[in-house]
Amino acid sequence: MNWIIKKIFKNNFYKKYMETIENNKKNFQKAVLYYEEELKKIRTGRASSALVEDILVDYYGGKTSLKQIASITIPEPRMIAIAPWNRDDLISIEKCIRESQLNFNPINDGQLVRINIPDLTEERRRELVKTLNQKTEDARVSVRRIREDIWNEIQKREDEGQISQDEKFSDKEKLQKIVDEYNQQIEKIRSKKEEEIMTI
Repeated sequence: MNWIIKKIFKNNFYKKYMETIENNKKNFQKAVLYYEEELKKIRTGRASSALVEDILVDYYGGKTSLKQIASITIPEPRMIAIAPWNRDDLISIEKCIRESQLNFNPINDGQLVRINIPDLTEERRRELVKTLNQKTEDARVSVRRIREDIWNEIQKREDEGQISQDEKFSDKEKLQKIVDEYNQQIEKIRSKKEEEIMTI
């Protein structure tokens, strides 16, 4: 009878462990998704609404993101068009874009604010690649932190007698495979973005 109880006990802990793995896999996925969103804000030679949608605009005495008060479209590959829900916001939108660090020269025609995306200089491209690499390293650090959380949980389970040493190292190998998979995703995204930046 004791072996049945032990088996049930072990199976219950294994189930909880797998739930921990699955929950942390979601954290890995969130880290990669956040990384992708951050890269959308890095300028390339093409227009993208992500470049401006989170710019904060003065709005009724406070600050709100541009995407909350305007429609942002890409009518041409190198143009961003911003149509505020209220035309009274055109001046504030133009001002905030001009004061951002994007080096854009917005044009307010009384209906829309238009932004023509200028060509990137070689020096600016290299600066953007440095920014890309820093954000990539930040994403890898996030993945490592999640890995450490799971590994600490695995070691804790061994210390409490819930799993054997062999199982611990087996789980470590499984965990590393998951980590490698997400790091490969990050590298694939980084490589594609660098190509976009450096393409003239």
